[in-house]
Amino acid sequence: MLGLKSRNPGMFPAAKVGTSSPGGGGGGGREAGVAAWELRPCGMLVQKRNSDVTQSQTLVPTIKVKVKFGSSYHEVNIKSQATFGELKKMLARPTGLNPLDQKLVFRDKERDSKAYLDVAGVKDGSRMVVFDDILSREKRLLENLQSKKMKKSEKEIVDVTIEIDKLAKQVGSLEIEIYSGKKVVEKVLLNLIELLMSQLIKLDGIIADGDVKLQRRMQVKRVQRYIENLDVLKIRNSKNGRNGDWANIQAPSQRHSNKISFEQKLMTPMERQRDSMKWPIVATAEWEKF
Repeated sequence: MLGLKSRNPGMFPAAKVGTSSPGGGGGGGREAGVAAWELRPCGMLVQKRNSDVTQSQTLVPTIKVKVKFGSSYHEVNIKSQATFGELKKMLARPTGLNPLDQKLVFRDKERDSKAYLDVAGVKDGSRMVVFDDILSREKRLLENLQSKKMKKSEKEIVDVTIEIDKLAKQVGSLEIEIYSGKKVVEKVLLNLIELLMSQLIKLDGIIADGDVKLQRRMQVKRVQRYIENLDVLKIRNSKNGRNGDWANIQAPSQRHSNKISFEQKLMTPMERQRDSMKWPIVATAEWEKF
């Protein structure tokens, strides 16, 4: 009976820990055992995790490195597990160099920004040199300049597209009027063509690459299509004008013919026969000859 009770899984480790502690009483050992072990719901006995111990074990030490730039030295306090890129960011203010333009040399070897200090062998008191990477700076400035040009080209494309949309609405309204048979002043068509041509010139002056170049090409084709449509509308509009003039010319002649036919209806048969014979009229004072 006593043997079975002593094998209680919840009390056996506590007794073991208590007896193994030097100079401690049974109660103190039992409290230490309870603090060091715990019983999981599944019945497994495991050691407790101490969060404070874990944090102290994972604490990263801070080191001091000495960096030379030109004729001056800069001391930087940084975590030992940091990267060289983080060190470059900390050197940006004292050196005045952009982190992308810095070249860090440690043990006669240039270090990559993604490399870790502790892996490279950097310790407390280590020394390194930083240089101004002129080629990297020129490359970065060139990329920034190209990016600004691309943004400017995109903005110009957007502005021209807005103007083309406005002109496209005018072309659509003119199509409705002309194809419905209405006569439009030709100057309106010519002015609209000139406005479209000016937008085409703006598009030709935009320098673009990639997607912006594709957008410019699409707008150029769009403007050319509108100009072709206006040329067709000019021909159709001129036909509408000729048909109207021909109708105006024919109308008076028809009214005149109708008027003559009405007067002829009022004439007597003898008068119509006389007019048809067309006798010559001779003025004389001798009645006998007449």
